Amino acid sequence: MKEIIKLISERQSFRGPFDPGRPISRDDLQQILEAARWTPTAHNMQNFEIVVVDDGKLLKAIEDIQSPPSPVFIRENYAHLSFSEEELKRKKTGIMGTMFPPEWRDPEKIEKAITANELGAGGLRFRLYPLLFVVTYDPSRRAPASEGDFLGIISLGCLMENMWLAANSLGIAIHILSALSGDVMEKEVKRILNIPGHLKIAFSARAGYPEKPIKYLRVRRDTEDFTHHNMFGQKGI
Repeated sequence: MKEIIKLISERQSFRGPFDPGRPISRDDLQQILEAARWTPTAHNMQNFEIVVVDDGKLLKAIEDIQSPPSPVFIRENYAHLSFSEEELKRKKTGIMGTMFPPEWRDPEKIEKAITANELGAGGLRFRLYPLLFVVTYDPSRRAPASEGDFLGIISLGCLMENMWLAANSLGIAIHILSALSGDVMEKEVKRILNIPGHLKIAFSARAGYPEKPIKYLRVRRDTEDFTHHNMFGQKGI
């Protein structure tokens, strides 16, 4: 139990450079996919297909896709930023603002850029990674009586966690790329990878061995902050 809790607590999104000269071994890749295989899914639907991309030309084609950043993402992202470690420790939720471009850290600059249509062409900010997972699903299928396929979406979250923990246990870092699920980029990624039109990209993740470890402050609420005993409002156990 101690080992799994340690692995869970040390899992992190790696936003640094990967070692471009060190591809993920087939054995390690197979272990990550085996973890994916045993993902708990609603009614055991297993409603996912995973495209593993390690061809340099394909990775470069995906990196070069140009798409403006989402104004909604930038606006709503700001609410989750802290601008000092003390602020982040106090809030116990969110992330450090230093992870994002300077122009995304000031609400006035954000609104001016959005109003003036000056967000730029966009595209991926992260380069040089040896492998990309592109996880797709069929939105026309859903778990029985699951409004909006809520249970199916939860299942995709379980898939992400299984793959992430398996990768981290092998010393492989993972970084989820939500940008590839956006309308413009998704269309281009599907074209490049020949993904059928009826499938949607649930999430993508760049993966590799870090060039060097990157540590940053990670926070979580204490268990008594979110636990209610028998009755809502009766905090703690």
